[in-house]
Amino acid sequence: MPFDALDDVSDEALLVLYANGDRAAARALTVRMTPRVMGYATRVLSDRAEAEDVAQEAMLKLWKIAADWRQGEAKVSTWLYRVVANLCTDRLRKRRGAALDDIDEPMDEAPQVVQQMQQAERAKALSHALADLPERQREAVALRHLEGLANPEIAEIMEISVEAVESLTARGKRALAAALAGQREALGIDNG
Repeated sequence: MPFDALDDVSDEALLVLYANGDRAAARALTVRMTPRVMGYATRVLSDRAEAEDVAQEAMLKLWKIAADWRQGEAKVSTWLYRVVANLCTDRLRKRRGAALDDIDEPMDEAPQVVQQMQQAERAKALSHALADLPERQREAVALRHLEGLANPEIAEIMEISVEAVESLTARGKRALAAALAGQREALGIDNG
């Protein structure tokens, strides 16, 4: 099947096509999923290079299970986010002693230098505040508010109840608001 014709094909169907030898399906699923899992891993790890490794490892795991994929049991995206969350957790546990200042911050690309600097400072402040959250709160907040996933999907990814997701995100948001409250003016955030 031509690559362009795969735009409207579901993730699950692309995975099955790949398992049956369709390389174009693998490319289409990679193009669709890699930026999403890369973004999530970058936010959780605060390290783009490490996030690239995690995204690549997660995609390799997906390709390895393709032949055994059981349609209807889970969404490909949910399964992949769960794998990325687990890989990130493993990496965070390994580097627990690393200082926050040693972690590189991703830079946002913006058309104007002043906006770029302000966005970078906001991203840095958010990244530092996220890094200070307990691990499970950080995962829940990132999946909900940065990745835009629904609470039931987050619950499945994190293997917890929807109520636990709601609690983690609420506590995480309160902690972020408190951590960033004194920086509103410096970050160019008005109170309106």
